[in-house]
Amino acid sequence: MRGGRASGGLFLVALLAASGFALVTIPPRLAEQYRTVASWGQPWVAVYFTLIGIGAVLLIGSAGWIVSRVWRATARKRQRTEQRRKNPSQLGEGEQSAEIQTNLDSIFQLHDDPHVAAEVKQHLEPMLREFSEKRETNELEIVVFGTISSGKSSLLNALAGRDVFQTDAKGGTTVTRNEVPWPGLDKVTLVDTPGLGEVDGAERAAVAASAAKDADLVLLVVDGPLRASEFLLLEQLGRMEKRIIVCLAKQDWYEARDRAALQGQIAEQLRSIIAPEDIVGVQALAVKRRRVRVLAGGTEVEEEVEMPPDISALADRMMAVLTRDGSNLLLANLLLQSRGLVNEARRRVQESLDRQAWRLIDRYAWGAGGAAALSPLPLLDIAAGGAITTKMVLELAKVYRQEIDTDAAVKLLGQLGKNLIAILGVSAATPIVVSTIATLLRAVPGAGTLAGGILQGLVQALVTRWIGGVFIEFFKAEMKTTPAGLAELAREQWSKLTTLHELRQLLQAARRQLS
Repeated sequence: MRGGRASGGLFLVALLAASGFALVTIPPRLAEQYRTVASWGQPWVAVYFTLIGIGAVLLIGSAGWIVSRVWRATARKRQRTEQRRKNPSQLGEGEQSAEIQTNLDSIFQLHDDPHVAAEVKQHLEPMLREFSEKRETNELEIVVFGTISSGKSSLLNALAGRDVFQTDAKGGTTVTRNEVPWPGLDKVTLVDTPGLGEVDGAERAAVAASAAKDADLVLLVVDGPLRASEFLLLEQLGRMEKRIIVCLAKQDWYEARDRAALQGQIAEQLRSIIAPEDIVGVQALAVKRRRVRVLAGGTEVEEEVEMPPDISALADRMMAVLTRDGSNLLLANLLLQSRGLVNEARRRVQESLDRQAWRLIDRYAWGAGGAAALSPLPLLDIAAGGAITTKMVLELAKVYRQEIDTDAAVKLLGQLGKNLIAILGVSAATPIVVSTIATLLRAVPGAGTLAGGILQGLVQALVTRWIGGVFIEFFKAEMKTTPAGLAELAREQWSKLTTLHELRQLLQAARRQLS
């Protein structure tokens, strides 16, 4: 918003300046023209100023039309950006549905774009298919999280009414996403996830994050006070605006007073994330209780009785949430998923373009390096390298769909060349010095000529890769740079390409080229 106000202020200043300039210069010129035309006769005055008036109306009208179109386009872009920053709760149902459709349209445009690589389209197709199926079927997902041995799988089996989720007292048995329909409501799926904090944490965390992203309702199973991993997950889910129910799955471990105190503690910790009524205690497993039974003759007999699981409080709460808010939860989750799909699609397209661009750069870099290594004359390699680099820049512009002609490419390359020392300081002198040494070595017969040619080729390849890296960033930014211009981009790319790792990679690639 601050940037928008600043640009609006600059536009107003420019408009006032243009108006002042017009008021100062136009009236005297009109008066001078009037005196000239008046000497021709009165009819010519009328004709002249009629033409002037028509031209002024057309000019002002066309200028106003252009300005209004630019203004409206800017406003629409700002509005879309601001809307994408809003959480689903800040948008109405109509706004959410409209944005979902807009996001889908943009993904389909990328999918149908002939310039997008086939590998990117192959990644987009299953994502689009899954999203479209969820949107059409209106199927809700209840995703369940829990730490090792928290009772998560036992609770899911109780909700499902049968033993379909694997349980293991040692933990670590759930390594992939498991799901089953919930008998409570139609089109509702229970999804089990890897336990929080289990072994192979990176893989399990990725599966859990993916499941949470697609969840319409999240159920977190705990067996006592919140652990750090549980609280961090709840904070993340709260930022994602996920609807959450926390279930104390082993409430039979606690006396009634201790259980009430524990649930109150959890509610206080999570007061900014979930409502107190969404913290529910259950008995997920059958337990044995000792009791004393009095026989007919008055004799007391002590015995163990198995108490069946009791999850009615949780099932009732889940049913109430899904019945009342299910459609809103589904719509909000579809909106978040559509935004994620747009970001993922754009990221994959950008990565594909970058890979294509770097393959292009490598081809031209070794072409320029080969020309420099084999050139018999000292200045001929410079001319050949310049021509190859210019062609590379034009090809990079096509990859990123930027309009640039040969004159512009040569001018930009000349700007980089003229400011090479100023841009990179002392480090820029390195390729120049090495190039000079290579030229001197080539004057030595035999091995000196070969070593000088190889060194000259490596230098030319490095410089060509550097220029290619600069123009990749330049074209990705739609040929807009910071106030420092290409100089800042050049510094950044030089720092990247002259690290020890990158130079080692360059030498290995050169060895492969030679072999």
